[in-house]
Amino acid sequence: MSIKRRDETVYAFVIEPATYIAFADEAEQIGKCKEWDLLSEKATKTKVFYYKGNGLKEACSLVGYADHMTAVIEFANKQKHCIHYAYLKEMQAASFGQRYESAASPDEASAGHDLPASAAAAAVYAPEAEAAPSVPSVSAPADHAADPAAAADRPASAEPPVKARASAGKSKKAQLPEEKVKLTAVIQEFTTVPNHFADNDDEVIIYESVVIADTGTELGEAWSSHSATLKKLELAVGDKLSFEAKLVAKKLAKHPIPYKINNPAKIVKE
Repeated sequence: MSIKRRDETVYAFVIEPATYIAFADEAEQIGKCKEWDLLSEKATKTKVFYYKGNGLKEACSLVGYADHMTAVIEFANKQKHCIHYAYLKEMQAASFGQRYESAASPDEASAGHDLPASAAAAAVYAPEAEAAPSVPSVSAPADHAADPAAAADRPASAEPPVKARASAGKSKKAQLPEEKVKLTAVIQEFTTVPNHFADNDDEVIIYESVVIADTGTELGEAWSSHSATLKKLELAVGDKLSFEAKLVAKKLAKHPIPYKINNPAKIVKE
Protein backbone atom coordinates (compact mmCIF):
# COMPACT_ATOMS: atom_id res chain seq x y z
CA MET A 1 0.00 0.00 0.00
CA SER A 2 1.28 3.46 -0.84
CA ILE A 3 -0.02 7.01 -0.68
CA LYS A 4 1.04 10.21 -2.41
CA ARG A 5 2.25 13.12 -0.31
CA ARG A 6 3.77 16.22 -1.84
CA ASP A 7 4.47 14.35 -5.10
CA GLU A 8 6.42 11.66 -3.26
CA THR A 9 5.38 8.04 -2.81
CA VAL A 10 5.16 7.05 0.85
CA TYR A 11 4.72 3.38 1.79
CA ALA A 12 2.30 2.95 4.67
CA PHE A 13 3.38 -0.62 5.45
CA VAL A 14 7.01 0.08 6.34
CA ILE A 15 8.45 -0.74 9.76
CA GLU A 16 10.97 2.03 10.35
CA PRO A 17 13.87 0.87 12.54
CA ALA A 18 14.15 2.80 15.80
CA THR A 19 17.90 2.16 15.71
CA TYR A 20 20.03 -0.11 13.56
CA ILE A 21 23.62 -0.91 12.61
CA ALA A 22 24.51 0.80 9.34
CA PHE A 23 27.11 -0.88 7.15
CA ALA A 24 30.43 0.93 7.43
CA ASP A 25 31.35 0.13 3.82
CA GLU A 26 30.55 -2.19 0.92
CA ALA A 27 32.92 -4.86 2.23
CA GLU A 28 30.91 -5.15 5.46
CA GLN A 29 27.67 -5.22 3.47
CA ILE A 30 28.99 -8.04 1.25
CA GLY A 31 30.12 -10.00 4.32
CA LYS A 32 26.66 -9.75 5.90
CA CYS A 33 24.98 -10.76 2.62
CA LYS A 34 27.19 -13.87 2.45
CA GLU A 35 26.37 -14.71 6.07
CA TRP A 36 22.64 -14.50 5.22
CA ASP A 37 23.14 -16.37 1.92
CA LEU A 38 21.95 -13.36 -0.09
CA LEU A 39 25.22 -13.48 -2.07
CA SER A 40 27.45 -16.39 -3.02
CA GLU A 41 30.71 -16.97 -1.15
CA LYS A 42 32.61 -15.94 -4.31
CA ALA A 43 30.80 -12.60 -4.73
CA THR A 44 33.05 -9.52 -4.80
CA LYS A 45 30.39 -6.83 -5.15
CA THR A 46 26.86 -6.24 -3.97
CA LYS A 47 23.70 -6.22 -6.09
CA VAL A 48 20.28 -4.58 -6.26
CA PHE A 49 17.63 -6.37 -4.22
CA TYR A 50 13.88 -6.32 -4.84
CA TYR A 51 11.06 -6.00 -2.36
CA LYS A 52 8.01 -7.96 -3.53
CA GLY A 53 4.86 -7.54 -1.50
CA ASN A 54 1.97 -5.19 -0.86
CA GLY A 55 1.44 -5.08 -4.63
CA LEU A 56 5.02 -3.91 -5.26
CA LYS A 57 8.15 -5.05 -7.01
CA GLU A 58 10.44 -2.29 -5.84
CA ALA A 59 14.23 -2.04 -6.09
CA CYS A 60 15.80 -1.45 -2.68
CA SER A 61 19.20 -1.22 -1.03
CA LEU A 62 20.38 -3.26 1.96
CA VAL A 63 21.74 -0.57 4.30
CA GLY A 64 22.19 -2.35 7.63
CA TYR A 65 20.59 -4.61 10.21
CA ALA A 66 18.64 -4.24 13.46
CA ASP A 67 19.76 -7.62 14.85
CA HIS A 68 21.22 -10.91 13.62
CA MET A 69 17.97 -11.85 11.81
CA THR A 70 16.50 -8.50 10.76
CA ALA A 71 17.76 -6.70 7.66
CA VAL A 72 17.14 -2.99 7.09
CA ILE A 73 16.37 -2.04 3.49
CA GLU A 74 15.92 1.40 1.99
CA PHE A 75 13.57 2.33 -0.86
CA ALA A 76 14.18 5.03 -3.48
CA ASN A 77 12.14 7.50 -1.39
CA LYS A 78 14.62 6.97 1.51
CA GLN A 79 12.09 5.14 3.69
CA LYS A 80 13.72 2.33 5.65
CA HIS A 81 12.00 -0.98 6.38
CA CYS A 82 12.79 -3.94 8.70
CA ILE A 83 12.48 -7.40 7.14
CA HIS A 84 13.66 -10.90 8.06
CA TYR A 85 16.69 -11.77 5.93
CA ALA A 86 15.23 -15.17 4.93
CA TYR A 87 12.08 -13.50 3.62
CA LEU A 88 14.15 -10.96 1.65
CA LYS A 89 16.05 -13.89 0.12
CA GLU A 90 12.78 -15.53 -0.96
CA MET A 91 11.70 -12.29 -2.64
CA GLN A 92 14.66 -12.48 -5.03
CA ALA A 93 13.27 -15.64 -6.68
CA ALA A 94 11.54 -15.02 -10.02
CA SER A 95 8.69 -17.30 -8.95
CA PHE A 96 8.09 -15.54 -5.62
CA GLY A 97 4.92 -13.67 -6.67
CA GLN A 98 3.47 -16.70 -8.46
CA ARG A 99 4.05 -18.96 -5.43
CA TYR A 100 2.48 -16.39 -3.14
CA GLU A 101 -0.61 -15.96 -5.30
CA SER A 102 -1.18 -19.73 -5.50
CA ALA A 103 -0.66 -20.22 -1.75
CA ALA A 104 -2.65 -17.25 -0.45
CA SER A 105 -6.39 -17.34 0.14
CA PRO A 106 -8.60 -14.79 -1.71
CA ASP A 107 -8.95 -12.80 1.51
CA GLU A 108 -5.15 -12.73 2.04
CA ALA A 109 -4.47 -11.81 -1.58
CA SER A 110 -6.94 -8.95 -1.52
CA ALA A 111 -5.55 -7.68 1.77
CA GLY A 112 -2.05 -7.53 0.29
CA HIS A 113 -0.40 -8.93 3.43
CA ASP A 114 3.32 -9.69 3.30
CA LEU A 115 3.31 -13.46 3.84
CA PRO A 116 6.20 -15.91 3.39
CA ALA A 117 6.01 -17.85 0.15
CA SER A 118 6.95 -21.26 1.56
CA ALA A 119 5.99 -23.35 4.55
CA ALA A 120 9.60 -23.27 5.80
CA ALA A 121 9.68 -19.49 5.74
CA ALA A 122 6.24 -19.33 7.32
CA ALA A 123 7.67 -21.04 10.40
CA VAL A 124 10.30 -18.31 10.63
CA TYR A 125 7.71 -15.56 10.85
CA ALA A 126 5.39 -17.34 13.29
CA PRO A 127 5.80 -15.83 16.79
CA GLU A 128 6.10 -19.32 18.34
CA ALA A 129 9.03 -20.19 16.05
CA GLU A 130 10.75 -16.86 16.55
CA ALA A 131 10.78 -16.84 20.36
CA ALA A 132 14.07 -18.31 21.56
CA PRO A 133 14.83 -18.46 25.29
CA SER A 134 18.32 -17.06 24.82
CA VAL A 135 17.18 -14.04 22.78
CA PRO A 136 15.56 -11.20 24.75
CA SER A 137 12.40 -9.82 23.18
CA VAL A 138 11.93 -6.18 22.28
CA SER A 139 8.73 -4.32 21.70
CA ALA A 140 7.91 -3.15 18.20
CA PRO A 141 7.75 0.63 17.60
CA ALA A 142 4.39 2.01 18.76
CA ASP A 143 3.42 3.13 15.26
CA HIS A 144 3.52 -0.47 14.01
CA ALA A 145 2.60 -2.52 17.09
CA ALA A 146 -0.99 -3.07 15.95
CA ASP A 147 -0.30 -3.46 12.23
CA PRO A 148 -1.04 -7.12 11.25
CA ALA A 149 0.17 -6.64 7.67
CA ALA A 150 3.55 -5.46 8.91
CA ALA A 151 4.03 -8.37 11.31
CA ALA A 152 5.15 -10.73 8.52
CA ASP A 153 8.29 -8.69 7.94
CA ARG A 154 9.16 -8.30 11.61
CA PRO A 155 10.70 -11.07 13.76
CA ALA A 156 8.65 -11.59 16.95
CA SER A 157 11.82 -11.40 19.05
CA ALA A 158 15.15 -9.80 18.42
CA GLU A 159 18.32 -8.73 20.09
CA PRO A 160 18.31 -5.14 21.37
CA PRO A 161 19.09 -2.90 18.39
CA VAL A 162 22.38 -1.05 18.40
CA LYS A 163 22.82 2.48 17.15
CA ALA A 164 24.54 3.03 13.83
CA ARG A 165 28.30 3.15 14.18
CA ALA A 166 30.87 5.09 12.26
CA SER A 167 33.48 3.37 10.12
CA ALA A 168 36.38 4.92 12.00
CA GLY A 169 38.48 2.45 13.94
CA LYS A 170 36.82 -0.62 12.49
CA SER A 171 39.11 -3.63 12.68
CA LYS A 172 39.86 -5.53 9.49
CA LYS A 173 39.52 -9.28 9.11
CA ALA A 174 42.51 -11.45 8.35
CA GLN A 175 43.12 -12.47 4.75
CA LEU A 176 42.08 -16.11 4.64
CA PRO A 177 43.83 -18.67 2.41
CA GLU A 178 41.67 -20.17 -0.33
CA GLU A 179 43.00 -23.72 0.06
CA LYS A 180 42.98 -26.10 3.02
CA VAL A 181 45.56 -25.27 5.68
CA LYS A 182 46.90 -26.86 8.85
CA LEU A 183 45.45 -25.29 12.00
CA THR A 184 45.89 -25.58 15.73
CA ALA A 185 43.08 -24.64 18.11
CA VAL A 186 41.80 -25.11 21.65
CA ILE A 187 38.18 -26.07 22.34
CA GLN A 188 36.52 -23.24 24.22
CA GLU A 189 32.86 -24.25 24.28
CA PHE A 190 30.20 -26.65 22.98
CA THR A 191 26.91 -24.88 22.22
CA THR A 192 23.89 -24.77 19.94
CA VAL A 193 22.44 -22.12 17.65
CA PRO A 194 18.84 -21.86 16.43
CA ASN A 195 17.92 -23.37 13.06
CA HIS A 196 14.50 -22.06 12.06
CA PHE A 197 14.29 -24.45 9.13
CA ALA A 198 14.77 -27.63 11.18
CA ASP A 199 13.19 -29.23 14.24
CA ASN A 200 16.42 -29.15 16.25
CA ASP A 201 19.09 -26.53 16.94
CA ASP A 202 22.48 -26.90 15.26
CA GLU A 203 25.32 -28.21 17.45
CA VAL A 204 28.57 -26.25 17.10
CA ILE A 205 32.04 -26.04 18.64
CA ILE A 206 33.67 -22.71 19.46
CA TYR A 207 37.50 -22.67 19.38
CA GLU A 208 40.02 -20.22 20.83
CA SER A 209 43.72 -19.67 20.16
CA VAL A 210 43.18 -20.61 16.49
CA VAL A 211 46.46 -20.39 14.54
CA ILE A 212 47.34 -21.13 10.91
CA ALA A 213 50.33 -23.39 11.57
CA ASP A 214 52.29 -22.74 8.35
CA THR A 215 52.31 -18.95 8.69
CA GLY A 216 51.79 -18.50 12.43
CA THR A 217 48.79 -16.26 11.71
CA GLU A 218 46.68 -15.92 14.87
CA LEU A 219 42.94 -15.80 14.17
CA GLY A 220 41.68 -15.83 17.75
CA GLU A 221 38.25 -17.47 17.78
CA ALA A 222 36.51 -19.62 15.16
CA TRP A 223 33.69 -22.17 15.05
CA SER A 224 32.67 -25.35 13.30
CA SER A 225 29.74 -27.72 13.18
CA HIS A 226 29.90 -30.46 15.82
CA SER A 227 29.87 -33.18 13.19
CA ALA A 228 29.59 -36.94 13.66
CA THR A 229 33.32 -37.21 12.90
CA LEU A 230 34.19 -34.83 15.74
CA LYS A 231 31.76 -36.51 18.14
CA LYS A 232 33.61 -39.82 17.70
CA LEU A 233 36.72 -38.19 19.22
CA GLU A 234 34.87 -37.51 22.51
CA LEU A 235 36.34 -34.03 22.76
CA ALA A 236 36.25 -31.87 25.88
CA VAL A 237 36.65 -28.20 26.70
CA GLY A 238 40.37 -27.37 26.87
CA ASP A 239 41.49 -30.02 24.36
CA LYS A 240 44.15 -28.74 21.96
CA LEU A 241 43.78 -30.00 18.40
CA SER A 242 45.72 -29.89 15.16
CA PHE A 243 43.96 -30.58 11.89
CA GLU A 244 43.57 -29.56 8.26
CA ALA A 245 40.54 -27.52 7.17
CA LYS A 246 39.18 -24.77 4.95
CA LEU A 247 38.56 -21.37 6.57
CA VAL A 248 35.71 -19.08 5.52
CA ALA A 249 34.58 -15.68 6.76
CA LYS A 250 31.17 -16.61 8.21
CA LYS A 251 29.90 -15.36 11.56
CA LEU A 252 28.25 -17.64 14.08
CA ALA A 253 24.68 -16.61 14.90
CA LYS A 254 24.39 -14.67 18.19
CA HIS A 255 28.18 -14.79 18.69
CA PRO A 256 30.85 -12.26 17.57
CA ILE A 257 32.95 -15.02 16.00
CA PRO A 258 33.91 -14.18 12.40
CA TYR A 259 35.48 -17.39 11.03
CA LYS A 260 34.08 -20.84 10.29
CA ILE A 261 36.17 -24.03 10.04
CA ASN A 262 34.86 -26.30 7.28
CA ASN A 263 35.46 -30.05 6.98
CA PRO A 264 38.28 -30.56 9.51
CA ALA A 265 40.35 -33.67 8.67
CA LYS A 266 43.47 -35.48 9.96
CA ILE A 267 42.47 -34.41 13.47
CA VAL A 268 45.00 -35.03 16.26
CA LYS A 269 44.51 -34.32 19.98
CA GLU A 270 47.75 -32.91 21.37
